Amino acid sequence: MTDVSAPLRVALIGYGFAGKTFHAPLIRSVQGLALGTVVSRDAGKVHADLPDVDVRGRAEEVFADPRLDVVVIASPNDTHAPLARAALEAGKHVVVDKPFALDLAQARELAAVAARQQRVLSVFQNRRWDSDFLGVRQLMSLGSLGQVTHFESHIDRFRPQVRARWREQAGAGSGLWYDLGPHLVDQALCLFGLPERVWGSLATQREGGEATDWAHVVLEYGARRVILHAGMLVAGGSARFTVHGTQASLVKRHIDQQEAQLIAGTRPGDADWGVDPDELLLYDGNGQVTQLTAPRGDQSRYYAAFRDAVLGRGANPVTPQQAITVMAVIEAAIASAADGRAVSLALDADERLAWQSASN
Repeated sequence: MTDVSAPLRVALIGYGFAGKTFHAPLIRSVQGLALGTVVSRDAGKVHADLPDVDVRGRAEEVFADPRLDVVVIASPNDTHAPLARAALEAGKHVVVDKPFALDLAQARELAAVAARQQRVLSVFQNRRWDSDFLGVRQLMSLGSLGQVTHFESHIDRFRPQVRARWREQAGAGSGLWYDLGPHLVDQALCLFGLPERVWGSLATQREGGEATDWAHVVLEYGARRVILHAGMLVAGGSARFTVHGTQASLVKRHIDQQEAQLIAGTRPGDADWGVDPDELLLYDGNGQVTQLTAPRGDQSRYYAAFRDAVLGRGANPVTPQQAITVMAVIEAAIASAADGRAVSLALDADERLAWQSASN
């Protein structure tokens, strides 16, 4: 039984980009969570930012520490499943950075272990709390667009040079579709539920590229089409969201600013945290454009909700069942790209219930 009077003691495995930029500052901003341990081979890098934490060299040390309640896994993608399983079996509550796992089999196994151990297992889908997504979701829920017929979601970047990091090298779980695909897919499923079929096209476009750096995936919902796109050779010209409906269209040009703010040192609770100066543009079909202020984003709400789930005060913000369906779409897009055909999701009837409350 978790002591609700004391903060949950958290260990973070991995202090690369995700651990340093997102997890550590967001965890430390949430009351009731105490980040006291980081697993890293570079203690100097960690202590430069977090001089008060204990740095361990091996994940097994935190699994064996009875004082720790929560393990957050922000290590390379191919280690997510084995580390999560070990942490759950050690009796820890677990947050896994996206992607949840490398395939459906691993995802299902982790969900089963969490259920057996009666521990909270959650996936870090922080972009559910982005200003751009919150604004699009709000306008859709208000019916401002009518029936949505076309939904387009882009996360595009201009990084023509291949960098020497695991995400861009050949290997299991590397490449842009495993990196950004889980965000794009999760947001689409939040809005529309599960698609009937998935079309995928994946490519490596940059000179010297070893992993996928361009992805274009289409989700079919009857006549509605949901397009998910990511590329590394986009210097400009694509909107973050473009949504067309039977009454109006919506464009959100630029991405949420929280990642940039975290890199710059802004933290949750600061005056401008989550503020997005880029407006939503609503077109009514008669030449009229309404400019709407984007809602304030706050990715720390993920960790606040996770804390409450561990303490029995609220629901898991991102369940293993939802993460399994995201993994099914990731796999379907890869299979579609390989075979050149539309692919249905390999989910059973129970797994399809994960999004039963999603919008139609």
